[in-house]
Amino acid sequence: MVNTKTTLCGIELDNPVIPASGTFGYGSEFAELYDINCLGTLSMKGSTRDPRFGNPTPRIAECAGGMMNSVGLQNPGIDAVISTELPKLRKVFHKPIMANICGYSLDEYAENAAKMDKAEQVGWLEINISCPNVHCGGMSFGTVPENAAEVTRAVKAVTTKPVIMKLTPNVTDIVSIARACEEAGADGVSLINTMMGMAIDLRTRKPLLANITGGLSGPAVKPVALRMVYQVSQAVNIPVIGIGGITTAEDVLEMMLAGATAVEVGAANVADPFACKKIIDSLPAVMEKYNIQSLKDIIGGAH
Repeated sequence: MVNTKTTLCGIELDNPVIPASGTFGYGSEFAELYDINCLGTLSMKGSTRDPRFGNPTPRIAECAGGMMNSVGLQNPGIDAVISTELPKLRKVFHKPIMANICGYSLDEYAENAAKMDKAEQVGWLEINISCPNVHCGGMSFGTVPENAAEVTRAVKAVTTKPVIMKLTPNVTDIVSIARACEEAGADGVSLINTMMGMAIDLRTRKPLLANITGGLSGPAVKPVALRMVYQVSQAVNIPVIGIGGITTAEDVLEMMLAGATAVEVGAANVADPFACKKIIDSLPAVMEKYNIQSLKDIIGGAH
């Protein structure tokens, strides 16, 4: 019998598969399709201080090897998430969850983190300093080590729960960003968020997305994500969550061999709402195929 368990920042998961923020709503929506308690955990849609409508449409576009989005952090605001979405999720999901937090200033990050820290079901805070689809905040905090460290310190000062910093691939040296977060007190890092891209509509001869650019995700980014997870996991002593192009159980094993303690599945959920369940269901057989008895034993095994 294979062991699919892994431990993320001191909290044990039944398996390493986590739906990525922004691709799984608030979780309760997917509970109408299947028992989401099969998941390791889930990362909720990102929350900002104030409600956000998001970017104008069209804001999602298919492309070769994946998709692009410029949703722009649409959400009802953190107070509504805590008062409405968390209670709905608690009824259908009985494990600790990951709260994804966004901000446009250090004060907003700290305020949102302090509020989520008080939510009983929240096990981890995933701090998004990597969103490429907003015009202030987001990725601007994640492209300079000093800025990433500042956000990390601001959040760590107001929370008792593990803090996982979500990093952008749109940098020349992601290792320096990860190290800055670790030195500032981060308990883990998750990577990668989407890569900047665009598409042009030949009929209108205009950019297909109203925001002009968007975040590329899906299988096309997996080699980049795998390389960055490999590099970062060698450079830091905190857990790494691998994100980018994961669609199969084989992809999960690859990410963990590169150094990931757990993985997040993003674009695959948009293409197939049962993607995470299918990956989890097939994981034991794929582990047996490659003579893997315990996932914990293969973390960083490719180094």
